[in-house]
Amino acid sequence: MLIQSKRGEAPRVSILGIPVDRVTMDEAVARIEGYLAVDRPHMVVTADSSGIVAAQSDVEFREILLRADLVTPDSVGILWAAKRSGAPIAGRVSGVDLLDSLCGRSADRGYRVFLLGSSPGVAEMAAERLRLRHPGCLIVGTRHGYFPPESDEVVAREVAQSQPDLVFVAMGIPRQEKFIASTLHLMGARVAMGVGGSLDVFSGRVRRAPKLFQTLRLEWLWRLMLNPRKYQKVLSLPRFVWMVLRDR
Repeated sequence: MLIQSKRGEAPRVSILGIPVDRVTMDEAVARIEGYLAVDRPHMVVTADSSGIVAAQSDVEFREILLRADLVTPDSVGILWAAKRSGAPIAGRVSGVDLLDSLCGRSADRGYRVFLLGSSPGVAEMAAERLRLRHPGCLIVGTRHGYFPPESDEVVAREVAQSQPDLVFVAMGIPRQEKFIASTLHLMGARVAMGVGGSLDVFSGRVRRAPKLFQTLRLEWLWRLMLNPRKYQKVLSLPRFVWMVLRDR
């Protein structure tokens, strides 16, 4: 079902009550660059099937998704559900690809980037590799994501000291979104976005799925093969399918 955007942008598709923007990768990047030109904070969410399922029982997380400025389609399940509702989406707009694209634009346009999350040392390694990948990329700070929610405000103020434009938070769903929602006003960034395991990928710690798996839309299977402990997240997919089939 299509629903009107609050901001007069293209209509969104409602998936289990969560509005998802029907954007391509280029459109999402253009919209984020528009946010970067406005002097106020914006929150971007990359929504996958597991996140939509979690939002059905987590009221706080659901409200965060409803208030987000941009919610991109970040899984095969989201694409399937959108097509079934009669509002197809061209393709995935993932956190890892958005981070890569925006870091490339940082090199050209001077966007100040902060990488927050993953285990100690990973954000620093990801920053080094991103600077090599995008010479001139302005990564102004890094920090690991191993801290309790009670320290969120302290960490947010640490981030603010670097005066970032863009903050990428890699602490997993819904922890990263809850952190952003509660501290966005403190970080001073114009855009903050949760990017899941993206820092692990860019650091080289985790290998991204080969192109064949991406083409066949089987990245979830690749991630499960690399880390069988992710089976609980994978199991949310059949639950998501069941919930969508039941939803009227």
